[in-house]
Amino acid sequence: MYQAIPYSSTRPWARPSPAAEPAVAVKAETAEAAASREDAAGVERAVSESPVVVVGRRACCLTHVVKRLLQGLGVNPAVHEVADEAALAGVVPDGGEAAALPAVFVGGKLLGGLDRLMAVHISGELVPILKKAGALWL
Repeated sequence: MYQAIPYSSTRPWARPSPAAEPAVAVKAETAEAAASREDAAGVERAVSESPVVVVGRRACCLTHVVKRLLQGLGVNPAVHEVADEAALAGVVPDGGEAAALPAVFVGGKLLGGLDRLMAVHISGELVPILKKAGALWL
C-alpha cells in the first residue's frame, strides 16, 4: 500500500532560479521549430510522391474517417501524421484557402478537409477527381 506524503504549510516550496528558465524555453522553441520544419518537409515529399495523401494529427479520429472513406472507394491513401497545422504552411499556396487537419491532397493539390471531401463525394465528383489523379483505374 502507498503512503501519503505529509503536507506541511510551514515548508517552503523550492522555486527554480529565474536565470535558468529562459535557457530551457529557448531550447524547447528550437526543438519545436525543428520538428515543424521536419514535418513540413515530410508533407511536401509525401504530396509530391503519392497521388492521394491524408495529412492529420496523430491518433485523430477524423483522419481515420477520411482514410476509411477513401479506402471504401478503392483508394489506398498515404497517411502522414503531424503535430499541428504548421506543417502545411509550405504546401498550401499563400493565396489558397486555409488548411485544417485532416487535409486531403489529391494529385499534388489540396482538396480540402473532411467537410470538403464529404461534399465532393456526395455530389459525385470525387471518383472522377481520383481517376484524373491516377489513384483509381476503374
